[in-house]
Amino acid sequence: MDSGTERSDEVEGLRLIRAFLSLPPDKRAEAIAFVEGLALAQGRPERGTEASPR
Repeated sequence: MDSGTERSDEVEGLRLIRAFLSLPPDKRAEAIAFVEGLALAQGRPERGTEASPR
């Protein structure tokens, strides 16, 4: 990955964090529940084990 792409990913991540923090508490809870559901659907490694990169 070149530095331009890394910079773009970093900026996008900061935008997502800013958008999340601007949500009211009830919408934040919905967003967290949604992401947790996605994580469960993808399958998580057992506790205490490291996730391997895909």
